[in-house]
Amino acid sequence: MDVRQLTYFLAVVDHGGFTRAAEHLIIAQPSLSQTIKGLERELGVSLFHRIGRRVVLSEAGHELLGPARLVVRDLEAARSAVDNLRGVRSGRLDMIAMPSPGIEPLTSMIAAYARAHPAVTLNVDAAFTAEEVLESVRTGGAEIGILGTKTPFESADVQVLQLEQQPLVLIVAPGTDAFDGADTIHPKDLAGHRIVASQQGSLMRLMVDDTLAHGVPLQIVAEVAHRTSVLPLVLAGVGHAVMPSSWTPLAHQAGLRVVQISPTTSLHVAVISRPEHVTPAAKAFLEVAEEYAVHGALALLSGDADKADQ
Repeated sequence: MDVRQLTYFLAVVDHGGFTRAAEHLIIAQPSLSQTIKGLERELGVSLFHRIGRRVVLSEAGHELLGPARLVVRDLEAARSAVDNLRGVRSGRLDMIAMPSPGIEPLTSMIAAYARAHPAVTLNVDAAFTAEEVLESVRTGGAEIGILGTKTPFESADVQVLQLEQQPLVLIVAPGTDAFDGADTIHPKDLAGHRIVASQQGSLMRLMVDDTLAHGVPLQIVAEVAHRTSVLPLVLAGVGHAVMPSSWTPLAHQAGLRVVQISPTTSLHVAVISRPEHVTPAAKAFLEVAEEYAVHGALALLSGDADKADQ
């Protein structure tokens, strides 16, 4: 078994089949197929179930997936370390983020990172739960993970850097005199109002469900998995939305009113990474994240974090 075989195996998994994987690798499909067959003969198991033109991972394929990603990632880290000694600053950084932290602080951190390392390409995958982010980083699918949880995230499997807390706020639908222009509301004030809610399992949905459980007669008028749909629905007057404060600048840009919710419930945002064998590109991003955690977005983007201490 060699790295080339594992790279080809991962390409088939990531691109959903041999044809697209071969196109991505810029090789002939028969060559790719022969390489995978050779790997299967060497291991003595089938890694894929071939169903017509489709392929799905076998049980053995699932077992190989995580270790294969770690091997390939560690080789990339070794190559990047050597390249760094030669002054090579190009490369690729694979990340994964949940929706709200993917708005902010990820935007500020990527902006600062891209300014310092313009030749590095960042690939940011999407996840809806902290468990998805953890699994991706733990198995090598991504080097950096950005997640948000109800309480500060902890794990023995990865390095955790706490970034900030984002209070939940209410983004108010336009065209109404809802809440009499108040800057702060209480959950009971949502009685009789229509709510655009995120999917089950999110902190925002938990607040809405908890408010319903306490007998407040609000109406969930729309439930959306894609949080990029929330602001357009609010802007269209479908209903209000409970969201982390990271969405406030976008809401204001859209002309929407944002009010605080008391008592405060906050999303705890953290960056996670493997405890060792990270690439120089990932190490540089973690340095940006540490600067954000200490000084915040304004100092980070100004390029003068020292001013935050004055």
